[in-house]
Amino acid sequence: METNATTETINQVMEEAWNAFHIYRNQSLKQRADLMRQIAIEIENLGDLLLQTAMAETNLPEARLRVERTRTIFQLTSYAAHCESGQWLDARIDTGDANRVPAKPDIRKMLVPLGPVVVFGASNFPFAYSTAGGDTACALAAGCPVIVKAHPAHPKTSALVASAIINAVASQGLPKGVFAHVHGASSAVGEALIKHPHTKAVGFTGSFAGGKQLFDWGNQRKEPIPVFAEMGSVNPVFLLPEKLKLSSIEIAQQLAASITLSVGQFCTNPGIMIGIKGEALDIFLNELSELIKKTIPAPMLHEGIHKNYLEKRAKALSGTLVSIKAVADIEAGSNEGIPTIATCSAKTFLENPLLQEEVFGPYSLLVCCDNADEMTMIANNLSGQLTATVMATENDVTLHSTLIEQVKNICGRFIFNGVPTGVEVCLSMQHGGPFPASTDSRFTSVGADGIRRFARPIAFQNWPDTLLPDELKQSNPLNIWRTVNNEPGRS
Repeated sequence: METNATTETINQVMEEAWNAFHIYRNQSLKQRADLMRQIAIEIENLGDLLLQTAMAETNLPEARLRVERTRTIFQLTSYAAHCESGQWLDARIDTGDANRVPAKPDIRKMLVPLGPVVVFGASNFPFAYSTAGGDTACALAAGCPVIVKAHPAHPKTSALVASAIINAVASQGLPKGVFAHVHGASSAVGEALIKHPHTKAVGFTGSFAGGKQLFDWGNQRKEPIPVFAEMGSVNPVFLLPEKLKLSSIEIAQQLAASITLSVGQFCTNPGIMIGIKGEALDIFLNELSELIKKTIPAPMLHEGIHKNYLEKRAKALSGTLVSIKAVADIEAGSNEGIPTIATCSAKTFLENPLLQEEVFGPYSLLVCCDNADEMTMIANNLSGQLTATVMATENDVTLHSTLIEQVKNICGRFIFNGVPTGVEVCLSMQHGGPFPASTDSRFTSVGADGIRRFARPIAFQNWPDTLLPDELKQSNPLNIWRTVNNEPGRS
């Protein structure tokens, strides 16, 4: 068990981060990118020790961790490239005109770093959403020092990755305050980090209860700060009739694999499916049930998540009008999540808000509607989601346009004939949705667009060219994309 960071330790690392900010914020885009690339090299140099440590702490298999390590390294290097390109800066220039009456000022705008960012490691992704994960990469790209609070479920893994980052910071000749790593199972550690006056933003991936608490602390400060919390969702899947009639077996196979992937421990797990009663839905449910029955239970990340899964599952199934349709034939062992499919009517779902709550694990609820109007009522009743999926033909979409528009309103990523698990790391990805899926639906926590979370705009008016940042100088010495007098280009 790692020791909770003391008040003195927190004050020290925050003071070092604040002092480092005034140096690091002035590093060139290339220098920031070089740091991120060096972190990727240092993580790779940890070799199998990192994998073995993570396996011991998380119950995740080696193959999954190898993929996640590769993804983490790709995030660092791809975000580094985007950082260096300068596109994310949104550089805008409107040149002055002294002959206009009144004279038009010269105004040049770009994004600048916010300041020290506190990142909370996630339990279900020990690499990609934790110590050197997307939030850390984005903050460093934006020019912000990072303070990571390790997740108590994998402290040794976090410490190993932190050592890689610390080595990279030193090798680049940067002050050590550019990165800090602290432990803390106590909520008091998180509260102290968020409420420290030098903290200027927060990144979090986890539960709604945890994210909402961090958000509240951020807003209780004398100077409120942005808390970018991704808090999960039930990721509804709407099974439209024509598509279901054509592909009920294939859809069941897709969803069975998605529901049970990594023991259902993804924030994009399809937790609710909505279909219209009839022969096609019966075929779908029977196939899905058979696949779930054949799924072998597997260990969950840690005892806390397993306990929470059992409690949430029991709570969701407690109503007499919710039925278990299928569970794995093999009895679950210690710390293993048992795959489960439950069903209920649309009326029951609409009358019981509890059924909207995320059950984090290999569980999904099929809501059986009498007609398309009930499907639309459910869409109207759902809160904000990270993703929403329609299994549909083009004709289905045309015939159910009201439903489609409503579903579009509640999600950050709208999927057509696919599953929500598997979040591509790319510039167009949106991983974040309307509350309570995340605290700010305007931003993403996956993809290089996430850099913008940790920056703010500043406009320079009538400054001499020699005193402007390189990004805004007339000659464009960095050769970055800018919008000059409403024309985008490299001028």
